[in-house]
Amino acid sequence: MRGTIQFEQQAGVARVTISHSARFNAMSCVMWRELCTVFESIQRSTDVRCVVIGGENGNFCAGGDISEYADFRFQEDSLRNFHENDVWGGLQAMLDCDVPIVAHIEGNCMGAGVEIASCCDIRLSSASAKFGAPIAKLGFPMAPREAALVAREVGLGAARQMLLEAAIFSAQDMKAAGFLSRVLADDLLGAEVQATARRIALLAPQAARLNKQTLRGLNSPLAPVSSAQVAMNNIVIQVDESYAYADSDEHKEGIGAFLEKRKPVF
Repeated sequence: MRGTIQFEQQAGVARVTISHSARFNAMSCVMWRELCTVFESIQRSTDVRCVVIGGENGNFCAGGDISEYADFRFQEDSLRNFHENDVWGGLQAMLDCDVPIVAHIEGNCMGAGVEIASCCDIRLSSASAKFGAPIAKLGFPMAPREAALVAREVGLGAARQMLLEAAIFSAQDMKAAGFLSRVLADDLLGAEVQATARRIALLAPQAARLNKQTLRGLNSPLAPVSSAQVAMNNIVIQVDESYAYADSDEHKEGIGAFLEKRKPVF
């Protein structure tokens, strides 16, 4: 099973669940496309006043579904399509959503999980949650727009440690970095997430949407300046060659070693 993105709504609060528990809620290609569809639907809705996004069975999202990677990551065109259309399509739909989004984070929040959480407005975490993006162990970099998003939200210093050192951070570390709004004892997180969503849902929905539009305008765009560029904080990042590593030996070695359950040799 490739996993799914589940959606339910009650009393103005939508619950979006990352559901792929066999892989700690890792995101498959299909799930990225479903994430886009769900948030585009929420954006069109006049009934939803708050969105809560979380994972099932005690984890937020452990990253990408590596079992799929050999199917598309080793060809530049398909790798580019995955990141620029599947992944960024889901993330952009979240970023474009005018409804307040609350992240319910517990367990693993790695790679894709950090990216999804970076699109949320308020992030609540269990004390035992772990954060990181240790893809250097898999032999590939974070895609430019995804890296720009993560760096903007977690801070450039933490992003450097995540990507260059494969560092894993505690919830307390991420709260100190300003990424998390609140850290709760594991057994209190669910109730606080529900209470937060209810408070938001009782407030003026039009004001919330207008506030999100205003706050969005305070950030430099993450969308491409051209087909070959990304802009962030007045810095233009070239992306035209960003996926040329697709058939590189270390890319294949990193993913192959993970699938074969052995240590990679770079």
